[in-house]
Amino acid sequence: MGNSYAGQLKSARFEEALHNSIEASLRCSSVVPRPIFSQLYLDPDQHPFSSADVKPKVEDLDKDLVHRYTQNGSLDFSNSLTVNEMEDDEDDEEMSDSNSPPIPYSQKPAPEGSCTTDGFCQAGKDLRLVSLCMEQIDIPAGFLLVGAKSPNLPEHILVCAVDKRFLPDDNGKNALLGFSGNCIGCGERGFRYFTEFSNHINLKLTTQPKKQKHLKYYLVRSSQGVLSKGPLICWKECRSRQSSASCQTIKPSSSVSSTVTPENGTTNGYKAGFTQTDGANGNSSHGGKGSASSSTPAHPGNYSLSPRPSYASGDQATMFISGPPKKRHRGWYPGSPLPQPGLVVPVPTVRPLSRTESPLSAPVPQTPLTGILQPRPIPAGETVIVPENLLSNSGVRPVILIGYGTLPYFYGNVSDIVVSPLLVNCYKIPQLENKDLEQLGLTGSQYLSVENMILLTIQYLVRLGPHQSRALAESMLTTSEFLKEISYELITGKVSFLASHFKTTSLGDDLDKLLEKMQQRRGDSVVIPFNGDLNECMSPQEAAAMMPTQNLDLDSENFQIYQPQLTVARKLLSQVCAIADSGSQSLDLGHFSKVDFIIIVPRSEVLVQQTLQRIRQSGVLVDLGLEENGTAHQRAEKYVVRLDNEIQTKFEVFMRRVKQNPYTLFVLVHDNSHVELTSVISGSLSHGEPSHGLADRVINCREVLEAFNLLVLQVSSFPYTLQTQQSRISSNNEVHWIQLDTGEDMGCEEKLYFGLNEYSKSLQWGITSPLLRCDETFEKMVNTLLERYPRLHSMVVRCYLLIQQYSEALMALTTMASLRDHSTPETLSIMDDLISSPGRNKSGRGHMLIIRVPSVQLAMLAKERLQEVRDKLGLQYRFEIILGNPASELSVATHFVARLKTWRGNEPEEWIPRTYQDLDGLPCIVILTGKDPLGETFPRSLKYCDLRLIDSSYLTRTALEQEVGLACCYVSKEVIWGPTVALDLSGKEQERAAVSENDSDELLIDLERPQSNSSAVTGTSGSIMENGVSSSSTADKSKKQPLTPSFQSPATSLGMDEGVSASTPGTGAGETLKQECDSLGPQMASSTISKPSSSSSGPRTLPWLGQPIRGYRGPQTALPPVVILSKAAYSLLGSQKSGKLPSSSSLLPHADVAWVSSLRPLLNKDMSSEEQSLYYRQWTSARQHHADYSNQPDPASGTRTFHPRRLLLTGPPKVGKTGSYLQFLRILFRMLIRLLEVDVYDEEEINTDHSESTEVSQSEGEPWPDIESFSKMPFDVSVHDPKYSFMSLVYTEKLAGVKQEVIKESKVEEPRKRETVSIMLTKYAAYNTFHHCEQCRQYMDFTSASQMSDSTLHAFTFSSSMLGEEVQLYFIIPKSKESHFVFSKQGKHLESMRLPLVSDKNLNAVKSPIFTPSSGRHEHGLLNLFHAMEGINHLHLLVVKEYEMPLYRKYWPNHIMLVLPGMFNNAGVGAARFLIKELSYHNLELERNRLEELGIKRQCVWPFIVMMDDSCVLWNIHSVQEPSSQPMEVGVSSKNVSLKTVLQHIEATPKIVHYAILGIQKWSSKLTSQSLKAPFSRCHVHDFLLLNIDLTQNVQYDFNRYFCEDVDFNLRTNSSGLLICRFNNFSLMKKHVQVGGQRDFIIKPKIVVSENLAPILPLQYICAPDSEHTLLAAPAQFLLEKFLQHASYKLFPKAIRNFKSPVLAIDCYLNIGPEVAICYISSRPHSSNVNCEGVFFSGLLLYLCDSFVGADLLKNFKFLKGATLCVICQDRSSLRQTIVRLELEDEWQFRLRDEFQTANSSDDKPLYFLTGRHV
Repeated sequence: MGNSYAGQLKSARFEEALHNSIEASLRCSSVVPRPIFSQLYLDPDQHPFSSADVKPKVEDLDKDLVHRYTQNGSLDFSNSLTVNEMEDDEDDEEMSDSNSPPIPYSQKPAPEGSCTTDGFCQAGKDLRLVSLCMEQIDIPAGFLLVGAKSPNLPEHILVCAVDKRFLPDDNGKNALLGFSGNCIGCGERGFRYFTEFSNHINLKLTTQPKKQKHLKYYLVRSSQGVLSKGPLICWKECRSRQSSASCQTIKPSSSVSSTVTPENGTTNGYKAGFTQTDGANGNSSHGGKGSASSSTPAHPGNYSLSPRPSYASGDQATMFISGPPKKRHRGWYPGSPLPQPGLVVPVPTVRPLSRTESPLSAPVPQTPLTGILQPRPIPAGETVIVPENLLSNSGVRPVILIGYGTLPYFYGNVSDIVVSPLLVNCYKIPQLENKDLEQLGLTGSQYLSVENMILLTIQYLVRLGPHQSRALAESMLTTSEFLKEISYELITGKVSFLASHFKTTSLGDDLDKLLEKMQQRRGDSVVIPFNGDLNECMSPQEAAAMMPTQNLDLDSENFQIYQPQLTVARKLLSQVCAIADSGSQSLDLGHFSKVDFIIIVPRSEVLVQQTLQRIRQSGVLVDLGLEENGTAHQRAEKYVVRLDNEIQTKFEVFMRRVKQNPYTLFVLVHDNSHVELTSVISGSLSHGEPSHGLADRVINCREVLEAFNLLVLQVSSFPYTLQTQQSRISSNNEVHWIQLDTGEDMGCEEKLYFGLNEYSKSLQWGITSPLLRCDETFEKMVNTLLERYPRLHSMVVRCYLLIQQYSEALMALTTMASLRDHSTPETLSIMDDLISSPGRNKSGRGHMLIIRVPSVQLAMLAKERLQEVRDKLGLQYRFEIILGNPASELSVATHFVARLKTWRGNEPEEWIPRTYQDLDGLPCIVILTGKDPLGETFPRSLKYCDLRLIDSSYLTRTALEQEVGLACCYVSKEVIWGPTVALDLSGKEQERAAVSENDSDELLIDLERPQSNSSAVTGTSGSIMENGVSSSSTADKSKKQPLTPSFQSPATSLGMDEGVSASTPGTGAGETLKQECDSLGPQMASSTISKPSSSSSGPRTLPWLGQPIRGYRGPQTALPPVVILSKAAYSLLGSQKSGKLPSSSSLLPHADVAWVSSLRPLLNKDMSSEEQSLYYRQWTSARQHHADYSNQPDPASGTRTFHPRRLLLTGPPKVGKTGSYLQFLRILFRMLIRLLEVDVYDEEEINTDHSESTEVSQSEGEPWPDIESFSKMPFDVSVHDPKYSFMSLVYTEKLAGVKQEVIKESKVEEPRKRETVSIMLTKYAAYNTFHHCEQCRQYMDFTSASQMSDSTLHAFTFSSSMLGEEVQLYFIIPKSKESHFVFSKQGKHLESMRLPLVSDKNLNAVKSPIFTPSSGRHEHGLLNLFHAMEGINHLHLLVVKEYEMPLYRKYWPNHIMLVLPGMFNNAGVGAARFLIKELSYHNLELERNRLEELGIKRQCVWPFIVMMDDSCVLWNIHSVQEPSSQPMEVGVSSKNVSLKTVLQHIEATPKIVHYAILGIQKWSSKLTSQSLKAPFSRCHVHDFLLLNIDLTQNVQYDFNRYFCEDVDFNLRTNSSGLLICRFNNFSLMKKHVQVGGQRDFIIKPKIVVSENLAPILPLQYICAPDSEHTLLAAPAQFLLEKFLQHASYKLFPKAIRNFKSPVLAIDCYLNIGPEVAICYISSRPHSSNVNCEGVFFSGLLLYLCDSFVGADLLKNFKFLKGATLCVICQDRSSLRQTIVRLELEDEWQFRLRDEFQTANSSDDKPLYFLTGRHV
């Protein structure tokens, strides 16, 4: 720490230095003494507060103090209570400004025989106040009773009478030198020297007697006549211990702690001695007397320590009251530095008129004296009497701050004082975890003790200058309080002295008379409104009639949505999806089909109108289908509500709509949600705030919290008050504006945001006229005035001065040039620009100046005064003065309205400006008033923002940043140039400022403005585009040449400011936007959207690029407004050197929150807004009056309660949040529609030939097939399902006649994306996991966590002849589904699954168990059949692979699972279908046996199951409509029906047990009456079928297969002579599911050598046996099937496009490519096969053939010369055996090199095949 001695310092030295330092501070009036740390540790050149310095080894300094923290975090002072209490004054020091040692003094001995008892005079009379307090004392005129202190009687005051001429006035001045006093004990008069008098009253001093030192207090009588100690006597020009009277009125509740300083050597109960042993008292050089003991700081006391309403009962102040004087207690109870907290004694915020008003924000008793704790009687002590006239003397209630130690009893008018623990509460540092301490760079032993911290604080406080302490005092008031104080000062006439001061000009002339003179000189004429000099005059009639040229350059209303707004809207949508996906059941998006909204805004008429404009321009009401196009404009008003007294009724109407429309998702947007976030019950309604607690009443009411169809979106630029420990919004639900890095996105964004950060950083650009300024001259004037008027609030003083400055600037620029030197250059240049710019052209456009005056009364005063000056100078047609009061509409003079209308061109007659943006181009001063700016957007013509009144009352981050936020805007990209040169912005010079080397990377602004008097400029004093984009302009009307054709027709859309929107369907930009909404697609259902890159795609409108910015003003560019700040604000905002955050970020974030701990890490300057949120959520807490205060974490678990459907959108001011949330509403609606829609395949059937007529005619309209006629129909072996359009054709005799070329053309093209169409879901759809609704909740979810374990696992074993072994499957059966199964008597063993009887007729059930194989689709599979089955009883089994079972079980806990054995984990769908069928047959046999015992015949048991894919979504019924009289195409009518309807209809088919398979056709939008001509077809069915497991017992699915297993199975079923029936009047819609299902394996090498491998081609899927070929990690069967699809050219060259000569396939159908036809022949005896007579086959395919295939069978077929053969077997030996058994070598020629295997390793059991050529 600067010297090696620091570590060895002992506490005595520390205390001595500390006390010396504080005393020196208290004495010092000029030079600031070195602070304590400097004295102890630092070298002279070090700054006392550099971060490296403040790490003393505190444990060495103060070992016996630092460990006073007890276990529970409270302070234990119990063992230090015996220390002698010290004197209250600096007895041992001279009243000098130095730290010189005390001057020794020897007192004259008392006269012989006189009394020397302390407290008595030499005549033996008692002088103690305690004895004389009830006595009547007569004193001569001009004398006052004062209290003297004797060092030997610390607890007593001695009463003296002193001539008041020798006492100081309120300011510590004008006391005559010398002394004149009387002894009131013996009555002796005329003591002329204080030395003589001090001897007489036995003061017994050891230092030179001085009246300033020993006459301490005025004595006053209470209404009861009790004489008591009054205010301190203010010696030495108000130095540190001045009387309260001099500064008491600085603020209404400022404290005057010194009036009641206890008399016992403590200040505010703070002990002066620190060491813990009695003996230590004599160790210091001051004889143990605490030199700082009376260091109650008067400046800070008077200014800073008043409790604010926010501290109410959370930090309860404690008040002691007692009856008769009691003995004084020595200290607080052991273990705690504070007394038991009682109720707060309220402080009047305004004036001491009524004793009953209670403006504190906690419920407090109306009478201040009730409910105050009586102190416990602790022996010894003294009572301090609060005098009767305390309030009338001081005007405010003094606040006594508890420090540490003893507090006296207070007696008398105790309601006139407040005892507050605020100071000591600042040091209640919570016990921090070690990790927190490490984060702060501390160890547990480094805490300073509370005494030392308080003394250090006081030491730094007393160093404040008078202005600083005044600022500190004012900053302690809330905004409401200081506005009340200003109001009070104005009402009571306290400002009259100040007002009279400003009645004269700076030159001393009477202002009013001067203005009258000027008016008379001018006569009736006025200054020309525009297009002329200030000297040109005309009559008012001519001026009013003068019309400008029409302006083509408005803040255009053709708004657009910009890329950042789109991105943020999508982030919001993504977050809503995340809430829906979270599994918390708090939001079910599938439930809603509509979006409705309401926007709640703060109490600002302009903001309401602005929001309405945005809604109207955005077209969102029409887009959401809420209003008709014609009426949307008027109806918009019901969607915007402001927080005023009428909100309750409007909000009730809204909530009724919410309740009545459960299928509409309502969005409650709470805009500017940080404003007035006070709680309903905070009791502060006595503040008279009209909007107090209204937001809380609306946003946090029970109906809002519970409405399942209501989202709350809170929007704020300053969200810090919503980000506390009690926040109701989960940090996950915060959506932050995308990072606006000016540099990165320059290429792609047309306008750049210029915000607080950019303003701060612009100061480093080195331009001579910066964008952020401080008017130093003005500040000096303010300081002078503040000294002269100490009792007025500084804002009042600033405002009066500002009015004078603008008034005199106007006069100086028009008539009195002599006043120029008395206006600050800043004010003068602003006014010059304002009044001269309209004169430069015929358009008459000019600038806007905002003067921010928070107090409404001051603002009205400023408007009246400036208007009066303007009018008397004849400028009333030159510029307008507007009062911007949130409570009222804009009021603009008619001639200015006419001018605005001319510029706009096409407004109706009754048009008036309603928003500030409507004032674009109007030369005007807007005096913006109100407690906070409320988010109003200003026009581009805003050029100056005067914030000189925003001073010390705005020292929270929100307050300060929202003021500067007024000026934030978008600027054209042309404004910001590369790191070249920054140019002067003043308009006076054009000198170029060189850029400093560090700034070489900074982006600079081209700040060139034309000279003010330049005649070449036709624009307004160089502001060119006025104010950038605060107003969301789109491509200007002056820029008629668009960049690309897409902008030729402007679409209705929103702009890039606070209010932007999308477009109505149109062309160009609007159309791109529409597509954007439409293309949201299914991906929106997932939770997150990645952070957009700067090049992210999507509609991007670039209306400004490459075009001149303003047609009529040349190529120059608009700049952000210039902001003029007060010194305090400038020092905070102007100090940013690096990082993303301005220095204001270190302030308390908001007045309604408090820091959790004074010991906390600093906010890192590079934190993103997400990180800031987490920081504030950790380190800030809502104050008691905050709306979130009641949302405390659960005390037991510490968990926070967040409202699940509440989001927070946060972004900088004026960045475009309104447009973003309006766009969010639009895409939310699109997404809900998308959620109600589904993409289904829409493809025409393939291989159809409608020309042929069915051989057996069927009567149309029959509900069921007739088995007799149906069985005579031939089977159509052609596959018609469009999903098989790239498969090998199945040979029929008809195929032989088809022209080969036609097929060639249609087949050779590459596989294309399958056609889909989007259709609305209906109430009969099957759903995935993303659907939630009340009806199917039971079906979907288990009600409690325990029920997951209620599912039981059952093994089920049966033998399969096909597999040649026993198969063990597992059933997972939820408790609720056990009724579908039969268990053994013990209830343990699963015996069978119950089956119904053929004869059963139950309308509330379907008979067939439904099996759905599913893989990779645990979330996306359509496995929720509740609605499809209309909620009736059904048995649904999911068939899943073993490794996927946990996932499916998690998502579908109420479904029965059939888990396939592990050996099938890599198998294809063939295995699942095979096992379903095998299991079902085995179960059928078990059920037949069981029911047979009950007397039921075997054939009566229901033999069907449903096998259904997991992508079947909807079912339809079709009928042919009768044609009307005109010969037209017969129409088809379709209707959506439920799965239940379809199944029950098919199950009711007569003689159903004679059908093997029943199914329905695929839906297509092209279904024609032709395709429905036959109600039933005998053909292939797919995806959804009823399977008769009894009839098909001997026909198996091929369990090896991955592809075409159903075609293969259908062909085998048909060849066995079984009936397959397709119901054509039903159709199935299949959803296009993008994940899972039978997707391809990713084929990669078994052993990966390098990461980036070339893709493996299908021809590499096979290899020669025993070769060095790369082996692949994929199943052999999969590789084989994939190879065959692509190998037809190699394997069967003769078959290519030769459909007359197909490839012969025995007992199998395999896809060998679309250019080849396969003739399927069954080897089974008695099977029905296609007629092959005369056919010469081009090839032979033998696949795993069984014993039915023999040499004789093959000899029946003829082959072309050169035909090829492919024999496929399980292994090499069976391959050789097959060749021999089938005698293939007789007709086919084989070569050694024609043997192949799939490219698997031997462990993976490759398949082998041999090719040969026919000879």
